[in-house]
Amino acid sequence: MKKWLLPMFMMVVLVLAACGNKEEKADEGSKEASSAETIMYQSESGPIEVPANPKRVVVLSSFVGDLLQLGVNVVGVDSWATNNPNFQDDIKDAVVVENTDIEKIIELDPDLIIGLNGIENADKLAEIAPTVLFTYGKVDYLQQFIEIGKVVNKEKEATEWVKDFKARAAEAGTKIKEKIGEDATVTVAEMFNKQLYVYGDNWGRGTEILYQEMGLKMPEQVQEDTLKPGYFAISQEVLGDYAGDYVIFSMFKDQDNSFTNAAWFKDLEAVKNSHLFEVNANAFYFNDPITLDYQLDFFKEKFLQ
Repeated sequence: MKKWLLPMFMMVVLVLAACGNKEEKADEGSKEASSAETIMYQSESGPIEVPANPKRVVVLSSFVGDLLQLGVNVVGVDSWATNNPNFQDDIKDAVVVENTDIEKIIELDPDLIIGLNGIENADKLAEIAPTVLFTYGKVDYLQQFIEIGKVVNKEKEATEWVKDFKARAAEAGTKIKEKIGEDATVTVAEMFNKQLYVYGDNWGRGTEILYQEMGLKMPEQVQEDTLKPGYFAISQEVLGDYAGDYVIFSMFKDQDNSFTNAAWFKDLEAVKNSHLFEVNANAFYFNDPITLDYQLDFFKEKFLQ
């Protein structure tokens, strides 16, 4: 009897062992599938586990255009983004939020939050969803797009766009310099809340394209006062001291722009020569890929017409 039971017992043991191996492999497969759903992003503050394919992203900064370019669904945006005509169709269903709108953000059920370093409630936001914060200007504007591409697992797409953009901007720059001259100067100015500003080479509004990619020159006075801080506030009457042969003038349509009728404005050489190009400030404000393409098309149209 015992001799008959022994082989039966061994068969049961083998079957149980086989089942156990299958369960272990199934568990390992589940773990692999689970890990494939997330990736690790090396943020400024250290590694952060983020979704490999984020579905609902809240953006509390100027990076909305970066995410839209990469085809990422944005459910929460800042108020500046909603005013940009280049974004409006793609974010028509998004909710305007700030970093203080904790309950509102919770209701949006985001799987990823992107913002700027130093914002209030960063710890509370991190409890809602993985939160990646960037320091503005820590990397250049094109590398910033690539970094956001890394966050949403689309580094390859971001890198390819950057390569293509640089080639297109350089080509346009060559043509523009052939037409206006190598030594022609360009000034980027903006009127905001009755304060006039001029800008350096890395503060949005087309400055990165004009100065970095195209290699156009800025007036010496602009270079002296803006390159370190990125921008410089001036009184209206001294714009002539900062205005180059060409002026890109950024204006907000919902503000008082009657200054264009003032003598100091009409007296600018760029105005007299029809070399002052007015732009919609809301459309020109950022330096994300969608805005950059818009700016590049504008410059080609205006300078090469």
